[in-house]
Amino acid sequence: MRRLLVALAGALLLSSPARADTPWTLVATYPHDPAAFTEGLFYLDGMLYESTGLEGRSDIRKVTLKTGKVVQRRVLDSRYFGEGIVNWKDRLVSLTWRHRQGFVWSLGDFKPLSSFRYEGEGWALTQDGRHIIMSDGTAQLRFLDPESLAEQRRVTVTWNGRPVDRLNELEYVKGEVWANIWYDTKIARIDPATGAVKDWIDVAALRKAAGVTDTEAVANGIAYDAAKDRVFITGKNWPKLFEITLKR
Repeated sequence: MRRLLVALAGALLLSSPARADTPWTLVATYPHDPAAFTEGLFYLDGMLYESTGLEGRSDIRKVTLKTGKVVQRRVLDSRYFGEGIVNWKDRLVSLTWRHRQGFVWSLGDFKPLSSFRYEGEGWALTQDGRHIIMSDGTAQLRFLDPESLAEQRRVTVTWNGRPVDRLNELEYVKGEVWANIWYDTKIARIDPATGAVKDWIDVAALRKAAGVTDTEAVANGIAYDAAKDRVFITGKNWPKLFEITLKR
């Protein structure tokens, strides 16, 4: 998630299964700002919304899909390391990493509306139409009331009965929570009711296609266009964003 070197970098996650084939098909490639240390991503009404991290460089931005051009931006106070974002009605909700501080913005113009507090770290957000779902770097997903942003419940994410930690950027895709795993190229497809990982999507080939070599340039960024059933994948400081479709 953040600019730290860890011994786990590059290690295989909990012996998750290797595939002889790629379970997805590349549909299109789009430009992406290589200076964007991507922490959050979602797609809405033809536009991408993205948050970036690092103290003094964190922002929230609205981006044109086909060109990668930033058309609207809100720069965070330099003390904050920006993290995940999600839309709820006419608002945008964002997290910070270690300040235990979240913010609510106007979705239309990114005007600040309010703030809220949470325990632990903030990593990523998504929503299922009823709850806002939050990751905090552990194996747990938190389910928040979308109006009060109070925590309602948690679920522990597991694979073959073992906790899967380092849950990072999140996206809700057709009844599943998809999660990047920090320092891994695999995306977990999670049953939000039980926390069980149903399957894995390995995007190592996309990281290679992005042409990045920095160990910090991990896969981190999933967005879903429900209307057209499109999935978008990118990563920290990747110069490309990819549209994929899962093989049936």
